[in-house]
Amino acid sequence: MKLRVDRDVLAEAVTWTARSVPARPPVPVLAGVRLEATRVSLILASFDYEVSARCEVPAEVEEEGVVLVSGRLLADIAKALPAKPVDLEMEGTKVNVSCGASHFSLAAMATEDYPALPSMPAVAGTVDAHDLAQAVGQVSTAASRDETLPLLTSVQIEVEGANITFMATDRYRLAVRKMTWEPGDAGLTTSALLKARTLSDVAKSLTSSGEVTLALTESGEAAAGLIGFEAAGRRTTSLLTDGDYPPVLRLFPENTTIHAIVGREELIGAVRRVSLVADRSTPIHMVFTEGTLDLDAGQGDDAQASEQLAAHLEGEEMSTAFNPGYLLDGLGAITQPYVRMDFTHASKPAVLTGVESIGGPEDPSFRYLIMPIRFGA
Repeated sequence: MKLRVDRDVLAEAVTWTARSVPARPPVPVLAGVRLEATRVSLILASFDYEVSARCEVPAEVEEEGVVLVSGRLLADIAKALPAKPVDLEMEGTKVNVSCGASHFSLAAMATEDYPALPSMPAVAGTVDAHDLAQAVGQVSTAASRDETLPLLTSVQIEVEGANITFMATDRYRLAVRKMTWEPGDAGLTTSALLKARTLSDVAKSLTSSGEVTLALTESGEAAAGLIGFEAAGRRTTSLLTDGDYPPVLRLFPENTTIHAIVGREELIGAVRRVSLVADRSTPIHMVFTEGTLDLDAGQGDDAQASEQLAAHLEGEEMSTAFNPGYLLDGLGAITQPYVRMDFTHASKPAVLTGVESIGGPEDPSFRYLIMPIRFGA
C-alpha cells in the first residue's frame, strides 16, 4: 500500500472512524483502524461488535493494499501533523507516515484477524442532517445514565410513514420529539431502540452533511437488530438494544387545566441563579400566580435564594417543585422564546412545550414531561 492524502482530510476521517474503537478492546485487533487503498480513495473502518464505522476519502493511490494500525495512535498523529500532504506506505510489518519533515513508523496488525464489518440494512429513507441532530439532542438528555437499565439508556425510534418519533426517559422525565422525513416506502412502520450515547455521537458527527440516509428493517425481519446511518462518504452501523420499550406516551395527560407561559431565557437564568444554593437532592420551588412566578430554594439554616419573574397564568394558582437540573434540561431543549407549562395538579407531572408568543399556539413537535418533587422530600 502506498498513497498520498490531504492532511486535514486524513485527520478528520481517522478521528471520526476511531470513535468506534473500544476503550478496552476484548481482542487486540479491535484497537485498530483498517486502511484500504483502492484506485482513487482510502477507506477507513473500525468495529467493536456493537458499533462499526466506515469512511471513504479521496487519495492519490500509487499502490493498492490493506493494513491495520492502532486507531487512536494514528488519530493523534494525524491531528498533530503539519498542514502538508501525508504519505502512507507499507514496508514489511511497518506503516510509514510522512508529512513534511515529520516521519512516523507504526506497527502493522494482522488484517486477517480483523472481523468483517456488518452489512448495512436496507435503506429506509433520508432525513435532514440538522433536523436529525436537533431532534436527537432534544430527547437524549432525558435518557438514563444507569447502565443497569439498558432500555432506559436508549432512545426509542418509531417510524410510521413520513413521521419519525424519538423518545427517551429515565423515569423522572420524558422527552418526545416528532419530525418528518422522506421514507422510501410510504407505508413503512417499524421501531428501533438505540443507545442514547451512540445515537448522539452519530447525529453530531453527521451535521455537516445535507442529508442522512437511514437504514432500517421492518419489525420481525432477520436483520431487525441493526440500524445504519450514511452521509457524505461516512457510514456507521449499530446493534439495537434488546427489549420492549415501556408505553411511555400514555404518561402525558389527556387534558390540563392550568397553563403558565414564561420567557424561556429569563426562566433559565433565574433557575440557574436560584439553584446555586441547591444540591442534587434539593428541589427548586415554583409558585405561579396571575402575572408572576416566584422561585426559591434552600431553607432553615442553609443558604437560600429567591427570584420573581413575569408570567402569564390561565387557571388556578399553582405551587410545585422540581429537580433544577431536570428542569434546565427541558428548558434548554426548547427552541422557542417562551415556554408553556401545563399542569393538572401540583403532585402530577408537568408538560413543557415551546411557544412563539404569549397566547400563541404551542409547538407539539417537542414535549418534555417532568415529575414534581414532593415538598419537604
